[in-house]
Amino acid sequence: MPRNSTRLTFVVLATGAGVFSMLQSLVAPALPTVQHAMHTSQSTATWVMTAYLLSASVFTPILGRVGDLIGKKRTLVAVLVALTLGCLLAALAPTIGVLIVARVVQGIGGALFPLSFGIIRDEFAAADVGSRISNLSAVIAAGGGVGIVAAGPIVSALDYRWLFWLPVGVVAVTALIALRYVPESPGRAEGRINWLGAVLLSGWLVALLLPLSQATGWGWGSTRVVGLLAVAVVLFIAWLAAESRSGHPLIDLRIMRLPAVWTTNTAGLLFGAGMYAVWSFLPAFVQTPRSAGYGFGASVTVAGLLMLPMLIAMFCSGVLSGRLEPVVGARNLLTTGAVLGAVACGLLAAWHDEQWQVALAAGIFGLGIGLAFASMANLIVRSVPAEQTGAATGMNANIRTIGGSLGAAVTTALVTGHVQPSGVPHVSGYTHAFGLLAVLCLGAALAALLVPVRRAERTSLVARGSDEVSRAEPRTGAAGIRG
Repeated sequence: MPRNSTRLTFVVLATGAGVFSMLQSLVAPALPTVQHAMHTSQSTATWVMTAYLLSASVFTPILGRVGDLIGKKRTLVAVLVALTLGCLLAALAPTIGVLIVARVVQGIGGALFPLSFGIIRDEFAAADVGSRISNLSAVIAAGGGVGIVAAGPIVSALDYRWLFWLPVGVVAVTALIALRYVPESPGRAEGRINWLGAVLLSGWLVALLLPLSQATGWGWGSTRVVGLLAVAVVLFIAWLAAESRSGHPLIDLRIMRLPAVWTTNTAGLLFGAGMYAVWSFLPAFVQTPRSAGYGFGASVTVAGLLMLPMLIAMFCSGVLSGRLEPVVGARNLLTTGAVLGAVACGLLAAWHDEQWQVALAAGIFGLGIGLAFASMANLIVRSVPAEQTGAATGMNANIRTIGGSLGAAVTTALVTGHVQPSGVPHVSGYTHAFGLLAVLCLGAALAALLVPVRRAERTSLVARGSDEVSRAEPRTGAAGIRG
């Protein structure tokens, strides 16, 4: 195989990003099993998910920027090695504390998303960039679905530790192939790592996401939640001030203010709230005993199978979006994806008495996820200078995560706010939650409509390989931001 094989490069990127995405959701259905096996409390077991979330939110934008500066291939290999070690440590973890540390190490793999998008932009022909990004986005989206579907069978047939043993070999081989065959970045960003910006960014992300993920147990009015949210605001303001004054900002705020970037990020925030909440609460809904007046009393495995239409639909629509984008534009695809998400959530709120109804709604939501993921990535990549690709796509991924945390926190409050004497939530909690998620997805569609038409049209033209348009685009400012 030639060292510069773009096909092999894409396989490496898709495998690494897909495995990391799968690990995001693979553990959630197995948390009760982990809690029992580790002889720990439910609140402690939830840190297996929280640690992963916090670690990924910190490392994704920072290592995305590191890749822009020192080389994407070098950073990619290091991240794949870290992900391998994290999975190995988790598989061998003797205590819950070691497992939580392993999940922190695994969170470093979040940088695979921005690094992969950056490598595609560097290594593939202009005519292929749009379709390759769409295909990679489809793999990333489907990876989360695979985690939900596969968790039950793996735990039932083997053991929860195999949730980590299986990725070890896959990621290790991927790292070796990446080291041998993925080419190094031809161009690098100038400057150095702004460590003050990195510390402040990490600080406000942790201070924001930690209380959101733990608010149900701590209480929304508790000192810890209110205090951490206040700290997040202070650190966010300090981060903005530090980045705006830095000659080498970690995240160039001028990039974040570009119309195509901030509108896409706003849509990502709102759509992320709906997507992650559906992933978290739809399996719980179908596993609710029928004695509660709703639900199907499904096992973890059956609940995963009911999510299978979502997995298939999101992969197919993500791949299809690469073919549709040159025709209809990324903005329209993002809008359509968000609208489909709203329709799916509306159906779940009003129409959930039979399993096939839930499966249908899940499939529609999967179509929306595939279109939205692919179009968001393309809009960001096409709107920023090549040397800012890693940082910009890393922040977009983080903003979706923040939206997901907000959506999950609000949905948890609605679902668990009023429970039956048996401790099971009332069906009204779920219907109100799904209704709210439909509104959030509609908000994402409205934000998508604000993406500048001219930018979307350029994206379409570039995807067709129009060198003439590329040469005609003026550059402004020292950062080379396309106008």
